[in-house]
Amino acid sequence: MNRMDRMMEDMMRRAMEMPRGREEAPNPYVYGFSMSLGPDGKPVIREFGNVEPSAKGPLVKEEREPLVDVLESDGEVVVVTELPGVEKNEIKLESTDRGLKIDVGSGKRRFFKELELPHLVDPRTGRASYKNGVLEVRFSKSSVKKPTRTIKVE
Repeated sequence: MNRMDRMMEDMMRRAMEMPRGREEAPNPYVYGFSMSLGPDGKPVIREFGNVEPSAKGPLVKEEREPLVDVLESDGEVVVVTELPGVEKNEIKLESTDRGLKIDVGSGKRRFFKELELPHLVDPRTGRASYKNGVLEVRFSKSSVKKPTRTIKVE
């Protein structure tokens, strides 16, 4: 709980330091975090948004880091990502046996996330669906390294 209190205080401090004028910050800023329990029972805290700390204070990036949740079952790894306000043809996915890159480029919104998967997967089994702003990518687990693959969103 102390860690969460410190994170909330830090988030509020960063928000107050953000530039207020449109001429200083052409893009809206988004910052948040999600907390869940990992498979080992320990809390997992994930940050998301387009605010990044820098030596000169918070930096507002053009692209946002989306909220992502990675679920693991006996035979598969599932990645669930919130991508509001984009069309499925704007989503580009590239998978390796150990990671997933999500890149969304639209006129209004930019999202980018590169994440490491908790288990080796077979990129050839990657299946992606997008509905109501939620992207779901499913992979079969693997025990052998496989080549990189681009995944089509359905």
